[in-house]
Amino acid sequence: MNERLLFDTHAHYDDAAFDADREELLARLPSDGVRYVVNVGCDLESSRRAVALAQRYDYLYAGVGIHPGNAEACTPEALSELRRLAAQPKVVAIGEIGLDYHYDTPPRDIQRDAFRAQMRLAQALGLPVSIHDRDAHGESLAIVREFPDVRGVFHCFSGSVETARELVALGWYLGFTGVVTFQNAKKTAAVAADAPEDRILIETDCPYLSPEPYRGRRCDSTRLLYTGAKIAALRGKTPEEIYRLTCENARRFYRIP
Repeated sequence: MNERLLFDTHAHYDDAAFDADREELLARLPSDGVRYVVNVGCDLESSRRAVALAQRYDYLYAGVGIHPGNAEACTPEALSELRRLAAQPKVVAIGEIGLDYHYDTPPRDIQRDAFRAQMRLAQALGLPVSIHDRDAHGESLAIVREFPDVRGVFHCFSGSVETARELVALGWYLGFTGVVTFQNAKKTAAVAADAPEDRILIETDCPYLSPEPYRGRRCDSTRLLYTGAKIAALRGKTPEEIYRLTCENARRFYRIP
């Protein structure tokens, strides 16, 4: 097995983009140095699929949650089902949850209600959360502050250095995708260079957000190599140092031995 230590902290292997070769791809990831993956749900069905995949592969773990784009589905019955799913031993987080104001669909008040309800669930279960925050930095941070006992990661972090520092001060982590390799992602690169090394996680959000030089193509966990290498260059470290420290960070964050 490859001795490289890669931990993909946010993936969507249940996505239809992997239907043609999912089993083959997942079977070979460990030999490519991918030691851990957290597959994250976006609604009840994808959360169920994430749990089922995690039960089949030793190195795969699951997050369960309702994405803000599906916030209207966050009913009391859905929350009960998430609680049931979260009792499975390989579920390590509630997510992805949060706010997405890019399209304002569904309405913002519905998104906020779903976000708070799932934060309450995470608090009750003692689980960390994976946050989706698109064009809603101020309100996302405000809601996080309402739950001081909950810790989590802002996945695919896109805020400012100042917002990142506020989150770190609250005990939160920052997730970086292939976006950090894009030439126009100056703000993300600045955060990746500034953040404390013990709060950095790397992720793919696959099948989305493939890094350069694969931008626009289907992503998978092996593309962490490029995201990690970019962060290493920004921080004056070797890629292997970044792979190792982000793996250690992720194991600590998700409480994986």
